[in-house]
Amino acid sequence: MRIVDRLREMIRQYANRALAIVAGLLLIGCHQAQTTAQEIASRHETTLQWVTPIVSAPRLQHCIFYSAAAESEVSYHIYIPELYDTEGTQRFPVLFWLHGHGGGLNGIPYLVKSFDLAIRAGEMPPVLIIFPNGLFESMWCNSKDGRVPMETIVVEELVPHIDSVFRTIASQDARLIEGFSMGGYGAARLGFRYHDIFGAVSILGAGPLQREFYPSIGPSGMALSRERVLRDVYGSDQEYFRTQSPWVLAEQNSFALSSNSHLRIAIGDRDETLDFNCDFSSHLTSLGIPHTFEVLPDIGHNTMALFNAMGNWEFYRDVFCAKVPADGP
Repeated sequence: MRIVDRLREMIRQYANRALAIVAGLLLIGCHQAQTTAQEIASRHETTLQWVTPIVSAPRLQHCIFYSAAAESEVSYHIYIPELYDTEGTQRFPVLFWLHGHGGGLNGIPYLVKSFDLAIRAGEMPPVLIIFPNGLFESMWCNSKDGRVPMETIVVEELVPHIDSVFRTIASQDARLIEGFSMGGYGAARLGFRYHDIFGAVSILGAGPLQREFYPSIGPSGMALSRERVLRDVYGSDQEYFRTQSPWVLAEQNSFALSSNSHLRIAIGDRDETLDFNCDFSSHLTSLGIPHTFEVLPDIGHNTMALFNAMGNWEFYRDVFCAKVPADGP
């Protein structure tokens, strides 16, 4: 019996050691998995994806140009209406669509389908639609540290690039800048600052439109993102945020913007940024800047839900009808 007991004890000890080893390996694996998840979550902070994957949609092209500001090739997508191919000498106005937080690639096919159907049905004039690459959360402005010169890329490089490569009507009154969420914020700030380049501005579900930017203020569940943005884009500097904000840019350019009849704001009544949009609209009114402000019922912070709920193409017709199409030289 002693031999049997000894064998049982040896087996028990070996089993315990084996369990300890397995448990250790599992802990290491869990730690590695956790580290990998953290790395993936923060990858956009360290890697600038200037060239995005190709998005497929009818009459959509993926293009690349070299940006001196970024010292890199940069991609964009462009929708080209059918009339562009069949009427080879005509020139067309341009809509710059700025995506929201996260890169916006998934939403491009749905927007293209909506625009294409409207153009084919004659509800909207045929236009070129540019979908720039605004990275994950650039806020469509130059970062304070200079690492992400997004504003410079869009305004000083992409706009003239489009005019040189495609048959555009290269004038201020034939360009509309539009966007949702981060893109709405970008459309407001770029449209207000460069009112001599963009003749119309469409601000959809925009944010942040408040006068100060803190991680604790804004839509729920986005505090960590706001913390990154405050640090990486604005250098944790409230004064730099203010100098970039549509609120201040409206004040600085109120005289020029007061003659712009093509400025609209639209947002859903369930959007958590509604109060800030209401304040911003009141601010524009106090500055004498004409605009329309529409609050859509039963709509949250959702691009296509808001876009579809707006339900008409009159704004685009008002902006573009007098400019479409034009004969080339």
